[in-house]
Amino acid sequence: MSIILKSAKVINTESKYHGRKQDILITKGKISKIDKSISSKGSKEISIEGLHVSKGWFDSSVSFGEPGYEERETINNGGIIAGKSGFTDILLNPNTKPVIDTQADISFIKSKSNQLITNIHPIGAFTLSSKSQELAELKDMQESGAVGFYDFKKSIVNPNLLKTALLYSQTFNGLLMSFAQDKYLSKGGVINEGIVSTSYGIKGIPSLSEETQLNRDIKILEYTGGKLHIPTISCKSSVDLIRQAKNKGLDISCSVAIHNLIFNEEKLKNFDTRYKVLPPLRTELDRKALIRGVEDGTIDMVTSDHLPIDIDNKKMDIDNAEYGTIGLESFFGALLNIFNLEKTIKILTSGKSRFGIKDYTIEEGSNSNMSLFTIDKQYVFSKSDILSKSKNSAFLGTKMKGRPIGIIAKEKFLIND
Repeated sequence: MSIILKSAKVINTESKYHGRKQDILITKGKISKIDKSISSKGSKEISIEGLHVSKGWFDSSVSFGEPGYEERETINNGGIIAGKSGFTDILLNPNTKPVIDTQADISFIKSKSNQLITNIHPIGAFTLSSKSQELAELKDMQESGAVGFYDFKKSIVNPNLLKTALLYSQTFNGLLMSFAQDKYLSKGGVINEGIVSTSYGIKGIPSLSEETQLNRDIKILEYTGGKLHIPTISCKSSVDLIRQAKNKGLDISCSVAIHNLIFNEEKLKNFDTRYKVLPPLRTELDRKALIRGVEDGTIDMVTSDHLPIDIDNKKMDIDNAEYGTIGLESFFGALLNIFNLEKTIKILTSGKSRFGIKDYTIEEGSNSNMSLFTIDKQYVFSKSDILSKSKNSAFLGTKMKGRPIGIIAKEKFLIND
C-alpha cells in the first residue's frame, strides 16, 4: 500500500526539505517522492491541518509490565500507545516478573512485539534477577537482540561487578547502564533530601547519593575502558561530573527524565504521589542545571521514563506508594514547554546510534520511519489524553502545546483517532 502525506511541514535539519511544506509519497516502506504536490491513485491519503513530520522519535527508557505485571501494561497495548504518542523506536526496560535476564527472555520480547509498528528494542538485566550479585547472560542476550544491560532503578552495589562487566563487554561491544544512586546513602528515602523533606519530616534521598555513585562509576570506567550509559540523572553535580568525564574522552552518555526538567521538589508539598519518582524531583537549581545540560549537549537524551503503576500501588500514602509516572502521551507537549520546536525534535530523534539503532532522514529513497504531529493548539493535559492502562501521570493539569498524531514505519501507519 502507498501512503501520501499532504502538505506536511518537514522538521529535519539534515534534510534539504527542512522547514518546507511538502507532499510525501511512501511506497513499500520507502519515501519514493517528495514534491509540492503529488497525486497517486489508490494511495492512502493523510491530510491533517497543521501536519508536521520528522524523523522517527526515540525514547530510551520505557517500562510496560508484561510478563508478570500485565495489569499495569501489556507489550501490545504499550506498543500501540508508543506509536500513537509519536515514537517509532523505544527501549523496553527489564523490570518485569521474572526479570528479563536470559537469551530466552529477550527472544520472548522480540516475538511479542514483532507485529507492532513501533520498534521495541529490549534491554537485558545487568545481573541475574537484578540482584547485583552475579552477571546475567550479557553476550547471549545481545546476540538475541538486547541493546544494553540495566538493573532498572537499582544500584550496582558491588563495584567489582561493574569493573568485570566493563572489561568483559568490550569483547562484544556491549553497552552497560548503571543507575546512579548509592544504596546506603539513599536507604529509606522517599523524596529529595532538602527543605521540603525536612519541613514535613519525610526521609529524603540526598543528591549526594547520586553524585557518590556516579563518581565511583566514572572512576571505574576510566580504569577499564568500555561503554557506559547513565540513565536519568537528576542533579547539578551529576551534570558537572558527566561533562568532566566527556572532556577526558571517556565513552559515557546519560539521559534525564522529562519530569525532572519540568517539575521540582515543591510539587511534593501536598504529598501527591503522582510526583513520587526515582530519582526524585530535586531543587529548582538542579532543574535549571539539567536544562542547561540538555541545551549544551552534556546530557545526550531526554526520556519519558514511562513507568505504569496500578492504582493500588500508587494512590496511597507517600511513604508506601511506588515510584514512577507514565509519560509517553505527554512527552512531546511537555518538551515544547521548555524548548523551541527544532530543539524539541532534535531531542526526540537523538540517541538511537548509542544503542546501535538505525536512523533515517527524510529524503527520497530513505526508509519511511517518521513521526507525525501538530504544534498549534494549546490544551491542558487531562485523563482523556491518557491511553495507557495505568493513569499515574504527573502531567495531569499541565498546560501544553503540540500533539503527536502517530507514526509511519514498517510499511504501515498508526494514527490517533
